Amino acid sequence: MSTTDNKLKFEHLVRPHFDRLFRLAWRLTASKAEAEDLFQELLIKAFGKVDDLVKIDEPGSWLCRVMYNLFIDEKRRFARQRMHTVEEGQLPGDGLAGLPGTDDPAYDSQRMEKLKHLDAALAQLNDEHRVVVLLHDAEGYTLAEIQDLSGCALGTVKSRLHRARARLREILVADGTLS
Repeated sequence: MSTTDNKLKFEHLVRPHFDRLFRLAWRLTASKAEAEDLFQELLIKAFGKVDDLVKIDEPGSWLCRVMYNLFIDEKRRFARQRMHTVEEGQLPGDGLAGLPGTDDPAYDSQRMEKLKHLDAALAQLNDEHRVVVLLHDAEGYTLAEIQDLSGCALGTVKSRLHRARARLREILVADGTLS
């Protein structure tokens, strides 16, 4: 196969999943720059496997699984490093600044406050719980899709989702966001 044929096949198979994949990358990393890096790393890896990708019934699910594995591998690599650096200008909550608003500034302000509290509460969850609740409740992945994505048993996924929601509720009640 020529490179042009591979590019066309790749484009046809992967482009329909771009939005979902980038949202997944952003949910996993909680940083635009890291999400872009993860997304790019996925595309590079997937392009190298374009012949295998053609044979897969659900390329979107396969791509999500590969991205999740790349994310976990990177987290493990990062955890082994001795020194952690913070990029200049990278502040917690920057991801909320780009949310669209309404014509009601008071409503927008209250909504933004609630989102900041939710973002802070999500940051307090461990990675396993945060990822499951974001994938299921924010991105709409089914439990079976999360099972395939994470490689965990369905019961484990359900348990993590339940515990994540319970912990979020505790945090949000404690800070007065929920009554």
